[in-house]
Parts: sequence; C-alpha cells; structure tokens
Amino acid sequence: MPKFYARRRLSILAALTGLIASAGLLNSPTASAALPTPVSAATARTYLASLTVATEDRTGYDRDLFPTWITISGTCNTREYVIKRDGSNVVTNSACTATSGSWYSQYDAVTTTDPSTFDIDHLVPLAEAWDSGASGWTTARRQAFANDVTRPQLIAVSASSNRSKSDQDPAEWVPTRSAYVCTYVRAWVQVKYYYDLSVDSAEKSALTSYLAGC
Repeated sequence: MPKFYARRRLSILAALTGLIASAGLLNSPTASAALPTPVSAATARTYLASLTVATEDRTGYDRDLFPTWITISGTCNTREYVIKRDGSNVVTNSACTATSGSWYSQYDAVTTTDPSTFDIDHLVPLAEAWDSGASGWTTARRQAFANDVTRPQLIAVSASSNRSKSDQDPAEWVPTRSAYVCTYVRAWVQVKYYYDLSVDSAEKSALTSYLAGC
C-alpha cells in the first residue's frame, strides 16, 4: 500500500477513534460519587462471617440520638463536605454551600446541577445501626457514626432513591443501578464490621448472596 494511502487510512482511524471516545464521554456520568473505596469482596466475605447474627430491636430509637451534622473542615459541616466531595466542578461560597457543580447518584443514575435535590445517605441507616447495637453506644460514638467521612458510610444520592431506601437493609433494598450493588454491599459489611454491629439472618443471607457475585 502506498505511503500516502497508509497515512490517510491512519488519519481516518484516529479521527474515528476520537469520535467514539467523545461519544463515550458524552454518555458517561458527568460526576461520580467519591465514596471512600470499600474493602474487597473477599475481605467483605471474611468480615461478614465474623459478624454476630441477632434479631433487630428498634425499641427506643430516635434520630436525635445521632447528632448531625457536625463541622468537618473549616466552615464545612458533614453534609456540605460530602456534597463538595461527591460532585464534579463544585464551587462553594464562604459558608461552604455549593453554588454550582454537577452530581451523579450512584444508586439510580440520576444527574443534577442542583444539590438541594440530593440527600446525604447513611449507607448503614441510623435506625439500622440502632437495631444492630448502637442503642448501647454513647452519644459521642453515635455522633461519630452519623458523621463518618472516613469509612464508606456517607454518600450524596438523589433524594428519591434515599427515600425509597429509607431504613431498609440489603435483604429489603439495594440500589436500582445494578452496577453499584457490589460496591454497596461491600461498604455495608465494612461499616458494620468496623462498628461491631450485628446482622439479622435475612440480612446476612442477602449479603452472602450478593457478595458471591462480586
């Protein structure tokens, strides 16, 4: 093949590759939540095997027993910190309130430029934690749990997905975006393990099943 035609063919291929890449970028999420990376599936399976299996008990639960939101950094409270962390091109004012940016909900693939339409989800819900052992904690420990930005416990998601989830465990609810289920259950187990929370039998069975496919 003459060099001229070979070079022309390479140029056409390069242009097509660029167009394909551009299309991929346009079809991909504009922002992706920066949940701290949970442990591997293998580690999660090991953690799960060590968790105490017990019947849940919600007696005496009150959300106010888990103080939120506390100051995390500078003028940023927990909600503002996670909104800033989980968005793309986020601009904040002096009070750490987001004034612009883009957010992608990993639970249901919803994208927004209005952070007020997103909630900060406690991946392991506060009521679930209470049922699983937090009823015996000090207020300080419950506050640490409710504002934990170190473990994969807080994530910005669409308000609709957060309210659909409510306080359900993985035997009752997992993200509708199937690509995120593995991350979700790995994070769930890691948080429960770190805080020495129990699981009920249905919850453990569901987690075992999901982790087997990770």
